[in-house]
Amino acid sequence: MSGYSSFAEFYPFYLSEHSNRSCRRMHFVGSTLVIAVIVLALASGQLRWLWLAPVFGYGFAWIGHFGFEKNRPATFKHPLYSLAGDWVMYGQMLRGKIRF
Repeated sequence: MSGYSSFAEFYPFYLSEHSNRSCRRMHFVGSTLVIAVIVLALASGQLRWLWLAPVFGYGFAWIGHFGFEKNRPATFKHPLYSLAGDWVMYGQMLRGKIRF
């Protein structure tokens, strides 16, 4: 299936696909906008704006990959692990474990 037997096995590969700092920054911006859209949509009761969450999340990430990293996003072959990897990487960037 995925070629990886666990997320722990996949994550080092995921990080290697994000070695470019500008790519990581694009991921960070996109993920932050995803959180903002969800919070604002829920707080305002305007749930119709939730469609923007994946647009921001994937849009910024894909710009990072195609524009800076010069590779194909891992989500094309490993969608669930990639989604999890993005949020783990986001948390590690927030905590200063990964430079962005």
